Amino acid sequence: MSASHHHDHDHANGATTGRVLWFAVALTLGYAGVEAGVGWWAGSLALVADAGHMVNDAGALVIAAVAGWIARRPASRLHSYGLGRAEFIAALVNSLGLLALVVWLSVSAVTRLQAPQPVQGEAVSLTAALGLAINIGVAWLLSRGAQNLNTRAAMLHVIGDLLGSVAALIAGVVITFTGWTPIDPLLSLAIGALILVSSLRLLRQALHGLMEGVPLHLSLEEIGLALAGVPGVKSVHDLHVWSVASDEIMISAHMVVIDMRQWQTILESSRTLLHDRFDIGHVTLQPEPDIHVLQLRLVPKPAGDEPHGHDHA
Repeated sequence: MSASHHHDHDHANGATTGRVLWFAVALTLGYAGVEAGVGWWAGSLALVADAGHMVNDAGALVIAAVAGWIARRPASRLHSYGLGRAEFIAALVNSLGLLALVVWLSVSAVTRLQAPQPVQGEAVSLTAALGLAINIGVAWLLSRGAQNLNTRAAMLHVIGDLLGSVAALIAGVVITFTGWTPIDPLLSLAIGALILVSSLRLLRQALHGLMEGVPLHLSLEEIGLALAGVPGVKSVHDLHVWSVASDEIMISAHMVVIDMRQWQTILESSRTLLHDRFDIGHVTLQPEPDIHVLQLRLVPKPAGDEPHGHDHA
């Protein structure tokens, strides 16, 4: 595949994912209004929490769509690497939004446990069931798009919201058949705990990327040993691996080579190794001569070793 064709393919994938995200935003926001209205009328914290989560989801999806559009913009004179890091910023904002939602859910649930309120179980069950179906549809749409940190962040929001719909549905069913209202805030707390775990993981990934850390699925030591094992390479130093975007990994390194005349072969072998084994496509390698070999070549021969056989008149 040529470089231009690959770029066009990536751009087309990104554009398709963007359209899917915007459609998901419209669907999510529309039903969030329905859930919020029914939840307020029915007195269900779980349903109102799920609606709040859906609004948060919509915001996350908007951020993901905008960040995806920014990340697809080409490199420029001011941004020679492009704007792929917008994905990490979007993931950071999303994770902070999730943490704020967890705080709100926890405070509301504790307040509701201290002062129980009546809940219309049937209305909650029906609304939550429809919300669950919509969340499943949105999750399916997102799973079919291009996968990167940005879309995975949006997917985390939707999965969390899907679990919120399940919790609201269970709460509605239990209240309908038993009248036990504490199930509503208790399940809200449980969903809050699940959202907390996923948001902290997402926050870690976003901060790690923004701080130019080695991608979490790669080992700097393993990459260094692999490069040092390329035939003709004596050692590797000044090795750096980082991400400009979640799916765009870069590497730079200095390689001490035994014979500089073999550099082109060593370079091609190293590029192939990095691409096939570690999926790293942006490679910058600098060769350095082996000082020990260079010194041996520069040591003058002893005078006694001069060839004989020339007679001088």
